[in-house]
Amino acid sequence: MKVMIIVTHLLGTGHLSRALTLGRAFRDDGHDVMVVTGGVPAPQLDSTGMTLFGLPPLRSDGTNFTRLLTESGDEADAAYHATREAALVQAVNSFQPQILITELYPFGRRSLSAEFDAALNAASALPERPVILGSVRDILAPPSKPAKAERADEIVSRYYDGILVHSTESVTPLSVSWPVSDRLAKRLHYTGFVAPALPQPHPDAAGQDEILVSAGGGSVGQPIFRAAIEAARKMPSRRWRLLVGGTDAKARIAELSRMAEGASVVLEPVRPDFRQMLPLAAASVSMCGYNTAMDILQSGTPAVFVPFDDGKEVEQGLRGQSLSDLPAIEVLESRALSWATLARAVERVVADGPRVQQDFGFHGAIQSVHIAKRLLEQRT
Repeated sequence: MKVMIIVTHLLGTGHLSRALTLGRAFRDDGHDVMVVTGGVPAPQLDSTGMTLFGLPPLRSDGTNFTRLLTESGDEADAAYHATREAALVQAVNSFQPQILITELYPFGRRSLSAEFDAALNAASALPERPVILGSVRDILAPPSKPAKAERADEIVSRYYDGILVHSTESVTPLSVSWPVSDRLAKRLHYTGFVAPALPQPHPDAAGQDEILVSAGGGSVGQPIFRAAIEAARKMPSRRWRLLVGGTDAKARIAELSRMAEGASVVLEPVRPDFRQMLPLAAASVSMCGYNTAMDILQSGTPAVFVPFDDGKEVEQGLRGQSLSDLPAIEVLESRALSWATLARAVERVVADGPRVQQDFGFHGAIQSVHIAKRLLEQRT
């Protein structure tokens, strides 16, 4: 079976990471997988055994998702978008997938609707039309006006055979963040949460008893890192390890290193073995994106979440609220973030100790494969 996943990550790498986790599940089931990625390259993410096809990359202008920039920082013009659209359509026509999955669209990425719609039209015109599925996380950015939800409904009805919702309905139904109409409800398939298999703790004990601070792949995490450095200065008995991501990580590490002089802080780029470090850590400090939340739930590590809420973003805040009743988890709003509030929150979750690991249904990627295969079989 030939599977194509189309994803564009504009701020951070969470969407691409989840798409690759889905891709690995299809790969491990013996299928030919192509992931078409339209964001800035993220070589630290594992794409082994899959074809990774990169469109001319885009990123958002900070939290402004309507102003899209090229890798060099110039605003993408009509010609640049046309080149992406042509490359995407060519990829669909050449690969001719039997399963086509779009990450987030049509519930987001509206600024890229022209290229997504072109890909969906191309797929629908193939000699053998693929099963077309949407892939969405547990919580979406709620539509700012009813017309946006209605438009998504229209696109789903026209093109999609189903929407894979990567949560458990009893834990986080899609209706928490998105108006689910009757016609949309008929196409929803809850997969459970999508997460890689829980790794063994790090063989070199990296991260042991440390406070691990991670804040995605972009500059929006800089306030968390700054607060963490000052908190570390006031808590000299703990070593804090700050993992800095993004294309400008080297420059940001240099800036933060000057701030961290004399503090018990290690600064380094994001690490591929982060998930192996996490179960050994005394606590984690991070934003509350989908993949990070899955890592914390799987590992049982005490955690302080500082949900990303710039630009009227509410998704991470809603997710944090849903997790805040669990032991050894605290949610600290960004407006309340300071070294003092962070230090106190870390002390509290460390005192609460690790949580007993629970099965929240982390087999969403495998379940997605089963759903896709079943829908394809029903067609034939």
